[in-house]
Amino acid sequence: MEIEILVVPDCPNEKPAVERLRGALADAGLHDTTFSIRTISDPGEAERIGFTGSPMILIDGHDPFAEPGRPVGLSCRMYRTPDGLVGVPGRDQLRLALTAAG
Repeated sequence: MEIEILVVPDCPNEKPAVERLRGALADAGLHDTTFSIRTISDPGEAERIGFTGSPMILIDGHDPFAEPGRPVGLSCRMYRTPDGLVGVPGRDQLRLALTAAG
C-alpha cells in the first residue's frame, strides 16, 4: 500500500494529519506501513494532480475523501467528520479508508 500526504508549505494541519494517520494505521493493524509527505507549492502542479487542498491523503494514488466539485488549488482543506468540518479526516474515517484499500 502506498500512502502519501500532500500539503502546501507551512500547512497548519500537516502535523495533525500525520498523527491521525499513524493512529489509524495502528488501529488497522498496519504498524509497518510507511507513508511520505510531499509539499505542493506550484499552481500548475496542483492543477495537474487534482490537488484539492491541504492536507490531501492519497492511498494508492486515490483520494478516499474526494468530493465532487471541490475546486483545485493551493488552499487549506476541510473534511466532513462526525464532529463537523475539521482540517483532517477523523481517525475512524482514515481507518476505514485504509481497510478498504488494503
